[in-house]
Amino acid sequence: MSAVIPEKVDLSKYIEMREGRANIRGRRLPIIMIVITQSENKFSIAELVDNFTLSEEQVLAALLYYREHQAEIDAQEVEDSRIASELRQRYGGRKPGQG
Repeated sequence: MSAVIPEKVDLSKYIEMREGRANIRGRRLPIIMIVITQSENKFSIAELVDNFTLSEEQVLAALLYYREHQAEIDAQEVEDSRIASELRQRYGGRKPGQG
């Protein structure tokens, strides 16, 4: 007898939205941070678990959520980078209250 693989997995036990961004439930840890860390450092699941002090289930849920919402999350990151670049160009490296 073969196992039935669900078409959609409910990740709400592990993922929550904060300020329009997907985060690990109960933590202020955006999913994109886990994805970027894995991508840039070629971390294994175990290394991500250790690095972020998460459970294996939380890490897997984050990676699955990213896979299911990649276009939306990547577009959000592009827009955030554009805004940050615009602000750096406009205000340079000055701290608030300087200049």
